Amino acid sequence: MIIAAERGKARLDELVGDDADIAIAAVTVAELFLGVELATDAHKRKRRGFVEAVLDLLPVEDYDVDVARSHARLLAQARRAGLPRGAHDLIIAATAHARQRTVITADKAAGFEGLSEVEVRYVT
Repeated sequence: MIIAAERGKARLDELVGDDADIAIAAVTVAELFLGVELATDAHKRKRRGFVEAVLDLLPVEDYDVDVARSHARLLAQARRAGLPRGAHDLIIAATAHARQRTVITADKAAGFEGLSEVEVRYVT
């Protein structure tokens, strides 16, 4: 959803209502800053400004012991099922699980489906 806002497909302030309890996982911050680092010189400043605006608007959920515990549980579940998962997507799912939050994504291919006790809402 954050990337959709950056690309102009949605407004970040419309995605985050005044009464919404939305946060992002710390690994999402790394992904956003990776986009800054990989941007061309012409786009780097704009991307950095967008990321800073996101960080001013949304709290960040840290990767702590509770998230690590959920991460291990979900990783074991995915391995037993033989379903590969993206490392960052699994950390996002673990963060949501540990914090009793819902993953909100537009990316149906991310691999959140089938993870027990992880609520996922797909938006377009």
